[in-house]
Amino acid sequence: MHQTSQMCSRNLFGFGHKLSDSKAVAQLIQNYAQTKELSKGKQLHARLIRGGYLPCTFLNNHLLNLYSKCGELDYTIKLFDRMSQRNMVSWTAMITGFSHNLRFQEALNTFCQMRVEGEIATLFALSSVLQACACLGLIQFGTQVHCLVVKCGFGCELFVGSNLTDMYSKCGVVPQACKVFEEMPSKDEVLWTLMIDGYVKSGNFEKALKAYKKMVIDGVFIDQHVLCSTLSACSALKASSLGKSLHSVVVKFGFEYETFIGNALTDMYSKSGDMISASNVFQIHSGCRNIVSFTAIIDGYVEMDQIEKALSTFVDLRRCGIEPNEFTFTSLIKACANQAKLEHGSQLHGQVVKFNFDGDPFVSSTLVDMYGKCGLFDHSIQLFDEIENPNDIAWNTLVGVFAQHGLGRNAVETFHGMIHKGLKPNEVTFVNLLKGCSHSGMVADGLNYFYSMEKIYGVVPREEHYSCVIDLLGRSGKLKETEEFINNMPFEPNAFGWCSFLGACKIYGDKERAKLAADKLMKLEPENSGAHVLLSNVYAKEKQWEDVRSLRKMIKDGNMKKLPGYSWVDIGNKTHVFGVEDWSHPQKKEIYEKLDSLLDQIKSIGYVPQTESILTDMDDTLKEKHLHYHSERIAVAYSLLACPIEKTIIVKKNLRVCPDCHSALKYISTVTERNIIVRDISRFHHFSNGSCSCGDYW
Repeated sequence: MHQTSQMCSRNLFGFGHKLSDSKAVAQLIQNYAQTKELSKGKQLHARLIRGGYLPCTFLNNHLLNLYSKCGELDYTIKLFDRMSQRNMVSWTAMITGFSHNLRFQEALNTFCQMRVEGEIATLFALSSVLQACACLGLIQFGTQVHCLVVKCGFGCELFVGSNLTDMYSKCGVVPQACKVFEEMPSKDEVLWTLMIDGYVKSGNFEKALKAYKKMVIDGVFIDQHVLCSTLSACSALKASSLGKSLHSVVVKFGFEYETFIGNALTDMYSKSGDMISASNVFQIHSGCRNIVSFTAIIDGYVEMDQIEKALSTFVDLRRCGIEPNEFTFTSLIKACANQAKLEHGSQLHGQVVKFNFDGDPFVSSTLVDMYGKCGLFDHSIQLFDEIENPNDIAWNTLVGVFAQHGLGRNAVETFHGMIHKGLKPNEVTFVNLLKGCSHSGMVADGLNYFYSMEKIYGVVPREEHYSCVIDLLGRSGKLKETEEFINNMPFEPNAFGWCSFLGACKIYGDKERAKLAADKLMKLEPENSGAHVLLSNVYAKEKQWEDVRSLRKMIKDGNMKKLPGYSWVDIGNKTHVFGVEDWSHPQKKEIYEKLDSLLDQIKSIGYVPQTESILTDMDDTLKEKHLHYHSERIAVAYSLLACPIEKTIIVKKNLRVCPDCHSALKYISTVTERNIIVRDISRFHHFSNGSCSCGDYW
């Protein structure tokens, strides 16, 4: 075709009379448009003008198409404006030109102008306008265009049907997209792909998989694009079985080395928790790895709590010269937050600033959460204040930080600040708010917020909100009110709700209600020893040792494992784990000596061991010894040996801190003049100068 173009060009420019051959000139312009030879097209246009052959509407339409396809919209607009006569082809060329060059609003404006001038809309003009509506999210305009499509008799045209389906899907009106899809008399792979992609983007993952299966049954050609969308649905649903089948199809059709397919497979295996397969795919595609594949594998390691591998992969990413994006940082910082890895989190914060992602609302919110979960809520507040326009995620995160630190009043103030800014609270907001009220003993406030959820804010309470109210009432000792609340719930409490109620019954010594809660919890989670242990503790408080032994025999006979208590600290980029029994450490002797020294010091200023907190039939001397070696105290003793004096000690614990350790740590903060932070399973305790931030209410 290029040789033909050159010959035709020589004929035209060599012999003037050839310029009068409109069909030959049009063919040449069309060739230039297809090959995007803008310079030659301009030369031909100039030759026509200089030769006195003012292009007719027919040739001008071809020139409009040439300039549009070459991205020269300024030339297109000038030529269009100077045309003495226009037809529907002229208008269509302008509309499609604007749409294909991403100038969607101008495409819509031109379409409206065309309608005002009474020109009939073509199939291509309508399709281009629908593409513009899809990209701009203008569902109302798109619906009006749909009416015009039907009126013009194009409703059954596959090309326009595909664009209608795409428009409704991208605007989030999936039912209407489905209706258009179903009404199409024939469907090609493009329409099927658009429909599946629409389902995925709108979160209808099950429907996406059903559509793919129907597509296969109908014998429609499967390409890499539909496989990619279907793999995304498998990722969201953790449907690894179907995902593996799709992997076989990918290999069968030879798509395994397509970068975006490799990324989709890596993400699918990562989301399904199959990190071996994810890593294998990642290694196979080593030549075409990009930020998407790296982030997918990092996110997989994060979800599996393999933070060291996630961080190692991040280092590999940087060695490959690939720049991380906001999703990479969000995933890694989330991992540091969940495991309270302050050192790593702080280093990532530095990287976030370096790559200018500190202004990203999602990254900033994750940093707010990370510092909060590492015990430094003052850092969280500072970071939140630096966010220019915090979104609902940032506000919810700050409410959650205050809740976890037991600062209920601050959580309430933040909630009202969010409302004042015009942001609408959601389910997450109220979970955090109710937790804050629960940890601060703000019963009346918590109940008011719960009952206002649907009435004032239009948020329907879910299981987790009811569980928070059970915790709120039970924690304050209102066990009768808690039972009444449970009886009036629209559904049975979940495991967390019954566990909260059982824990409250244990603290306040209500044996009968504890039996009820334990029975319910055992039915929900028969393999969980927690219910047996808590009920055993209730019996132990009543000194019913036979019942205690019976329950512990049940735990043993049922092969249920009691969760061992342990604490850990991060010092010098290393995690040091301590348990009540069977722990080893190179400085074990020095740690024991420090513990003994601390015991003498705190006893001298009034500490008395709370041996009644050991709910076992043993001598008080043995109980005192047992308390002395609780894991959180061992961790604090080691931190006092290893941490600089000016540094706050931060200890993490997998169970609730016991009353005696809570008392001892208050005294230790006095004698050592150190700030100590303990994060237990439900909240933070800040010990300083002999007092705790929880006010002894936890």
